[in-house]
Amino acid sequence: MLFAWVLAEMLGAPVPAVPMLLAMGALVGMGNYSFAPAMALLLTAALSADLVWYVLGLQKGPAVLKFLCRISLEPDSCVSNTRTWFKKLGAWAVVLSKFVPGLGTIAAPMAGLSRMPAWKFLLADAAGSALWGSAYLGTGFVFRTQLEDVGQVAIRLGGSLIVVVSIIAVLWIGGKYWQRRRFIKSLRVARITPEEVLERLSDIAILDLRSAMEVELDATRIPGALWFDRKELEQHQQLIPRDRDVVLYCT
Repeated sequence: MLFAWVLAEMLGAPVPAVPMLLAMGALVGMGNYSFAPAMALLLTAALSADLVWYVLGLQKGPAVLKFLCRISLEPDSCVSNTRTWFKKLGAWAVVLSKFVPGLGTIAAPMAGLSRMPAWKFLLADAAGSALWGSAYLGTGFVFRTQLEDVGQVAIRLGGSLIVVVSIIAVLWIGGKYWQRRRFIKSLRVARITPEEVLERLSDIAILDLRSAMEVELDATRIPGALWFDRKELEQHQQLIPRDRDVVLYCT
């Protein structure tokens, strides 16, 4: 069960493995299982799933990353956030990714896309998986008595607990969706269609503010557009023409 649960989460299924790790840690503390086999199963499952994503990122990186970001709860910032993590931390991003919601699944294909050496990825991924597993197994081990009490309460509550947890999950996802819709609505203040841009190419200036990773994923550039990362807008502002309308483009 531990192996299947961890494997499913690492492959991207919406099944959190943390409760399973806590439960296994508690069982280790009660003497029903030993720590070494549990950690071996966890590492095997995590490395197997992450290696699949790494190879997919290596072979079909842009398409895989686009797909994962499209189904995430933060599709507008998914690529840029992941790229920022890798730019700042390098292989350490893989080590820490298990502890950051949303980054765990994306880190492996991003490592493949960025051509991180396989040995370096496997070493970093093994270290991250071991830290992640040890943290939750250890927590379950230390608080095994309290977890047993929680389990008894959950059994008594039965279906009521499932309803409460489901309502909380729905409210959280609904809140993220509303936040995204509000953000998109705020961008519609002054918009121009691609057709209008095409008609006015001769009398407007286009600023392409996508990050380097976004440009690589899209594999397209707008002819005649000025391109620099949006985070560098201030230092390049002197390049922006002041004698015509300016169209900002960003994905």
